[in-house]
Amino acid sequence: MINDLGYRVSRFGRAVAKLGVVGSTLASAAAWAVNDLPGGPAVKQLDLPPAATKIAAAQSDLHYMMLYICGAIFVAVFGVMFYSIFHHRKSKGAKPADFHESTTVEIIWTIIPFLIVIGMALPATKVVVAQKDTTNSDITIKATGYQWKWGYDYIKGEGEGIAFLSTLDASQRALSDAGKPAGDNYLLKVDNPLVVPVDKKIRIITTANDVIHSFMVPRFGIKQDAIPGFVRDTWFRAEQVGDFYGQCAELCGKEHAYMPIHVKVLSAEDYSKWVAERQKEMQAKADDPTKTWTQEDLLARGEKVYNANCAACHQPNGKGGGAIKPLDGSPVVLDSDQGKQIHVLLNGQNNIMPAWKQLSDVEIAAVITYTKNHWSNKTGQTVQPAEVLAARK
Repeated sequence: MINDLGYRVSRFGRAVAKLGVVGSTLASAAAWAVNDLPGGPAVKQLDLPPAATKIAAAQSDLHYMMLYICGAIFVAVFGVMFYSIFHHRKSKGAKPADFHESTTVEIIWTIIPFLIVIGMALPATKVVVAQKDTTNSDITIKATGYQWKWGYDYIKGEGEGIAFLSTLDASQRALSDAGKPAGDNYLLKVDNPLVVPVDKKIRIITTANDVIHSFMVPRFGIKQDAIPGFVRDTWFRAEQVGDFYGQCAELCGKEHAYMPIHVKVLSAEDYSKWVAERQKEMQAKADDPTKTWTQEDLLARGEKVYNANCAACHQPNGKGGGAIKPLDGSPVVLDSDQGKQIHVLLNGQNNIMPAWKQLSDVEIAAVITYTKNHWSNKTGQTVQPAEVLAARK
């Protein structure tokens, strides 16, 4: 009896433990619950996303037209097949027809598929031609893929001359590293979104700096590979203001999941204001590489450059992780030969550290000075922009 009581208590304890685990799991799931993201993915999405451009709408219509045609063919073919199997089976005394070749049948099953193919090919060709027609664009933007971020250069139209990098927001990377996904825009939030005006034809020229990437925004109906050494293009005309999201759609390395695309569509008036503000910022940042900077100014500038571009991999504490080497205590960083670290920043290293030639001479000098004098690195060394400029040549 005592043994039976102990057995029952033991079973009860295990049941309570299981309920605790289930409750913990449900609580974690509730904490990670997300909602539909306007302009981005939806929870349990099965269909194509709502179209925000005429091209995306045309692609959706084409998709359903093909689905209906293929569905009708499926029903017709299998309907005739199963009808024949059931009504002309041997057990009912059916006798097979004895004939060989029929000109009528040959003509029918040649003409009907031909007409079906033509009926599908014509609208498909119309959509494909339309989505590749990048002529007469109002604004042309070059999107350059880097491991792992996007660089945007406005090369024609309102905003010409504006250029910036768009990187996954540092807070999103921290959530990922901690294994705590949160927010409807998890791993889609960036520091600098691509900004365009509504109802304007935007031509996107794609290329890459290192490996193949792919520029994709589902609600615009665009997806174009970005290939090193090649230039491709696509276009869209957003019909509504708002935020729209996409991602690099080509496996481009270990940080592939951290390469989102955020397009902010503004009214014409708001876009003009954004252009004016951005141009003022660029003028303020137009640094003279021949100027001699104080170490204090370089450290302040370098901290901003590091947090925006380097902290995602090397971590804010400079310790790195996995294949990413630490900067805190790094022999290259501590070396009195400053040219070694300049070379790494300009040319990359070991197919892991990408080249950062897209940064200005002042930004590279500032971030090197920052890493040489931060954490436990107290070298007292200062790198001037002129040294970086000389190393580029």
